[in-house]
Amino acid sequence: MKAVVLREVGGDLALEDVPEPEGSAVVEVRAAGINFADILIRRGMYPQMPELPYVLGNEVAGDLDGRRVLALPRAAGGYAERVEVDPDWTFPLPDNASYAAGASFLTTYLTAHIPLVHQLHISGRSVVLVHAGSGGVGSAAIQLAKNRGATVIATASSDEKRAFARRAGADETVGYDEIDDLRVDVVIDPVGGDVFTRSLPLLNPLGAIVAIGFAGGLWQDPSVQWLVGRNAAVVGVYLGRLMKLRPQLVKDAAEELLAMWSRGEIDPLVGATFPLADADGAHALIESRRHVGKVVLEP
Repeated sequence: MKAVVLREVGGDLALEDVPEPEGSAVVEVRAAGINFADILIRRGMYPQMPELPYVLGNEVAGDLDGRRVLALPRAAGGYAERVEVDPDWTFPLPDNASYAAGASFLTTYLTAHIPLVHQLHISGRSVVLVHAGSGGVGSAAIQLAKNRGATVIATASSDEKRAFARRAGADETVGYDEIDDLRVDVVIDPVGGDVFTRSLPLLNPLGAIVAIGFAGGLWQDPSVQWLVGRNAAVVGVYLGRLMKLRPQLVKDAAEELLAMWSRGEIDPLVGATFPLADADGAHALIESRRHVGKVVLEP
C-alpha cells in the first residue's frame, strides 16, 4: 500500500510503498486530518519525537468492516491508504457527515471541549477569547463556547480569517494588535509565545488561560506570585497524555461531542483538502499561516 513517509527531520514527505498494517482493526482511510503536532514532528520540535522513518497522522476517517468510522490510529500512520486503529478509540461517523469532516473532528474538538467543560465549566456569563479563531482548534472552541451560551471574541490575522471565525459563531473578531484593552474570563490559546504573555493581563479575577499549543513560539512561564496576586490560572491541555492517564474521561467526552454533532449543534469546518501525494503542499499551506479550518489529506 501507499503511505507518506518522513525519513529525516526537515525532510520531504515522500509517498512510498510500505507493508500492509497488521492487526484485527484496519481502516480503509478516506481522509486523514493534519494536526500541528505533525508539523512539529517534521521540524524536530515535538517534545516526544518518534523514531524515524515515520508515517505521520494521528486522526483518520474511513471504512472498517462495512462501517463508516472516525478513529485515532494505534501508533500514528494515518497518512496512508490503510492504518491499524485501536477499537477503543474508534467511533461511528455521523450520518451525512463527510469523511473529511470526520478526520477533522476528534483531536480539535476534544482539545477544546475538555478544558471548556471539564476544567473551567464555562456558562452564559463567561466571556471567552479564542486565539487563532480560524484554525481547527479555534473554530471548534468558538462553536463549543457558543453552545454553552458564552460570549466569544476571536482573534485572527487577516480579514478573511476573521470572517471565517464569525461564520464559526464568534460574536466579535479582532486582530492581535487589538487585544490589549479586552477583559475576559477565559482565553483559549493555541498560539503561545508573545500572544500568551500579552493575554495574561486580560483575565478578569478568577479567569484562566488555556495553553494548548505553541505555534507562535514557546511559552514564557508566568510567576506563581503573579497568578496568585491576580486570582488567575493557567490550564494546560495535552490530549495524548490525557488519553493514557484518563482514558474514560476522554472517551466520554468524545461520545458527548458526537451526540452534539449528530444533533447539529456543532459542525467541523474543513478548510482545504489535498491528495495523499501532496502532503508536502498541505504542510506548506499550514506553515504559511494562510489556511482556515482543518487541512485534510484524501488518499
